[in-house]
Amino acid sequence: MSKIRLRDIDTVAPENLDKNTAKKEFKKTLKKLDELQNLLYAEGSQSVLIIIQGMDASGKDGLTRDVFTSMNPQGVNVFSFKEPTPRELSHDFLYRVHSQVPPRGMIHVFNRSQYEDIVVTRVHGIIDDKTAKARMEAINDFERLLTRHNDTHILKFYLHISHKEQLERLEERMENPKKMWKYNANDIKESKMWDRSMAYYEEAFNHCNEVPWDIVPADQNWHRSYYVAKKLEHLLTHLHLKYPGMKK
Repeated sequence: MSKIRLRDIDTVAPENLDKNTAKKEFKKTLKKLDELQNLLYAEGSQSVLIIIQGMDASGKDGLTRDVFTSMNPQGVNVFSFKEPTPRELSHDFLYRVHSQVPPRGMIHVFNRSQYEDIVVTRVHGIIDDKTAKARMEAINDFERLLTRHNDTHILKFYLHISHKEQLERLEERMENPKKMWKYNANDIKESKMWDRSMAYYEEAFNHCNEVPWDIVPADQNWHRSYYVAKKLEHLLTHLHLKYPGMKK
């Protein structure tokens, strides 16, 4: 498998993908996802874990809203992992994510995930390279456990925006009243560490790739949501889900 190099991957939609056509297809896909998710829930034998990573302002919240709120809320849970609490820090780094993995029949969405603990922690010098590599091995073991022994299917998405696009979105948060609530004074400081973040993300992608990463061109919100919805539709369709018969 070739190594992922983010600078070699476009952040915009393919030129041959028409925006209006994709939007129409997206609406149809959401209807299909609603039915497929209901099948997954009814069958109750498999589960799906969606991992969403990306830089600040890459569209993680918008993607979650666009794709996953169209499904039955009984079968979908979203978990946002921010800075660890003191209680979480008193456990191993996987404690807070392992406790939220999906039971059979469910779709769980991780808005940020265990990958924060091998990217952000390195950007800020909280852990060293040796610790990071040990954590990567632990993440690989964790994902093997879920896929091989818990009938969990994992999709991992990195929302790939350009640094220019990120800065424009951060600036909009300071000017648009509807988005000011998202503003964080540290956002610009974090943005200045872009190159370090990209390097550590690439290392995470290339060391934790038994479950492959999807690098999603995300400068355009319509494409970001279309891409992820189609990937989820493809996965669920190929699980060959069936409604169970009446219980005897």
